[in-house]
Amino acid sequence: MMPSSASSQWALAEAALAAFSVAPHALGGIWVRSPPGPVRTLFLELAEDWQLSTIAKRIPLHAQESRLLGGIELTQTLATGKLHWESGLLAQSHGGVVTLTMAERVQRQTIAHLCSALDAGSLTLAREGLSQTVPAAFGIIALDEGLEGEQPQTALTERLGLRVDLGNLSIHDALSSDMDSANLRNAQARWAAVTLDDALVEALAATTLALGIDSPRAMVLTARLIKILAALEGRSEAIDADLERAVVMALAHRSTRLPELPPENADEEAREPEPQDEQTEETESPDNQEQPEITPPLDAVIEAAIAHIPPGLLASLRQGHQPRGKSSSGGKSGTQQRHKQRGRPVGTEAGDPRRGSRLNLMATLRAAAPWQTLRRQQAAADRQGQLQIKPSDFRTTRFRHRRESTTLFVVDASGSAAMHRMAEAKGAVELLLADCYSRRDSVALIAFRGDKAELLLPPTRSLVRAKKALAALPGGGGTPLAHAVELTTLLSEQILRDGATPTAVFLTDGVANIARDGTPGRQRAKEEAMTAAKHFRALNSRALVIDASPRAQQKARELADALGGQYLAMPQADAAGMRNIGRSAEAVN
Repeated sequence: MMPSSASSQWALAEAALAAFSVAPHALGGIWVRSPPGPVRTLFLELAEDWQLSTIAKRIPLHAQESRLLGGIELTQTLATGKLHWESGLLAQSHGGVVTLTMAERVQRQTIAHLCSALDAGSLTLAREGLSQTVPAAFGIIALDEGLEGEQPQTALTERLGLRVDLGNLSIHDALSSDMDSANLRNAQARWAAVTLDDALVEALAATTLALGIDSPRAMVLTARLIKILAALEGRSEAIDADLERAVVMALAHRSTRLPELPPENADEEAREPEPQDEQTEETESPDNQEQPEITPPLDAVIEAAIAHIPPGLLASLRQGHQPRGKSSSGGKSGTQQRHKQRGRPVGTEAGDPRRGSRLNLMATLRAAAPWQTLRRQQAAADRQGQLQIKPSDFRTTRFRHRRESTTLFVVDASGSAAMHRMAEAKGAVELLLADCYSRRDSVALIAFRGDKAELLLPPTRSLVRAKKALAALPGGGGTPLAHAVELTTLLSEQILRDGATPTAVFLTDGVANIARDGTPGRQRAKEEAMTAAKHFRALNSRALVIDASPRAQQKARELADALGGQYLAMPQADAAGMRNIGRSAEAVN
């Protein structure tokens, strides 16, 4: 088994970087999982020193599509009256390396263009009146800050042949390397001619299957990596050690199941002589002699892969859970809406700036440029040399901003709830409060018991205030559900007027026995609660009803339907279970 100390981890990262420097596009790229700091800075400086090409571009987080793909070169187009194309970042990176900052948060549109270039080595562009195919073969250094729950999109990481994790290393672990550019250039010239023995290819395929990797792209990239590692060592034929290191760099992090090592007596059984009649049959059949024996996965390779599976993934595999790619967009902090003047630019569109939109001058000039020759011919003599722009050329910037989100916790503190589930309900609300705090959402707390509902905590971002209000929540009394829903509706209307997005989370069994005026009566209380719920539904706000009773209640389901929200029965759940389902419900809505 390969050692896993900090020094060997840095050595493995250097080996991956050296292989990437030899053939960036052949390996797709290198996924660098590390927070900003001296270790990552040193790694990037080393990548710059080892880079064999002088072409290096950096793609910012919110790069515009026109900057990536290119567009009309306005100066020459307007001067000559003919279309002139200006190449984008991806075309300019042909034959070099692209550094992708904050890869875990890059837009899907950018990821799609990068994946297209990695697959084909070129880009087919059809925009702004031009259609052409431009070469775009490059390698990617994807910088992932290593935050928990965030990682680059699977479409990108599947195409990156290498992965290094520098998160646990200190600057003292980064030892100096004896790699030189001459060795890298020699390897670049001869790696494609390195041969892979059939047994080695079979061992690679068997190891890939043992790790549960079903993507053929991973095996192709790893095979190239084996040849590059052998070329770096000056060999013309790859050996088992090259396979072992390649599996650690390229396959361990892709594992979807924990591989099983062959039994210790497998080699002895393999060496047992076969019966004489079977040997005679094989001798008589020339076809059997030509078929190679399938080589099982090497024990050392499997052990090395297990040793270098990321700790979080390894724990998940041991529990029998399939690893799933997590969204890189973080929590649901509010509804995305289009806005005319503020937010994040997401492109341009034809529009009239006199209606409140912001004019995009460059996009307007690009739209007008192809028509200048025709318009100048049609223009009067005194306007022949002027730029001809018509209202149809106007382009405005589209913005998208995310509205702030406020979560309203409506807790049933009546006697029916306090008897058996009040402690779990408080625990669930505390965990949901922590989730809202991590997303910078505002929270509010409404409790209903006795003959009325009460706003214990107005919308706030203070987690401490929310916990104190929750801890002081008493239990017992009647269930004024109608008043609670009405108060939630009024508060939601106020939140909407303030420009935020409300989400109501009800923790109740749905059993109402106190009417709106405070008088007891189940039938009247239920009817008023359903009427109030329909008023809330008219707001088109999100709602979640968590049935916190020991046994699922039909009345809680009816309440969820009337609110237009989601119903979750939690007859055996604890606080953590409520939190997890609450998260998934917010994601769905």
